[in-house]
Amino acid sequence: MTALFDASGARIPKSSFPATNVPDPQIREVTAPVYKRVPYGPTDVAVDGTQLVLAYPAGTRIPQSEIDAHYPAATVTQVTPATGPAAGGTVVTITGTNLSGVSGVTFGGTAGTNLQVISQSQIKVTTPAKAAGAVAVVVADDAGNVTVANGYTYV
Repeated sequence: MTALFDASGARIPKSSFPATNVPDPQIREVTAPVYKRVPYGPTDVAVDGTQLVLAYPAGTRIPQSEIDAHYPAATVTQVTPATGPAAGGTVVTITGTNLSGVSGVTFGGTAGTNLQVISQSQIKVTTPAKAAGAVAVVVADDAGNVTVANGYTYV
């Protein structure tokens, strides 16, 4: 599934999806228009990039499972570099899948800084200072946390 956006083009995090409960607990009613991005087609004036297209008008009733499908769990395949100084300040690239919903990264329980979501498959973050040793890297995502045990080593 694709990421979802509001009318301004800002990505909608799962926790902020504009919907309310209805009598059926498995159904939600959309309270504001929700859009998806699609590539421009051959008949569009623009030739490159994407455009917002209405996915769910306000008032639409959809299953919670359909909302959940728009927010697949992230995976992490690599942390590069995997080592750095105890003083912190190393810019780390994390690669994987479904990373566009990442809201934070911690190294041994301490938040990294300057998080940049580059794409669905890549984020960058600056390491905090920590004592020497291997620490878990935890990526906070719309669908939950992804933990890489001993994912980064401070030297």
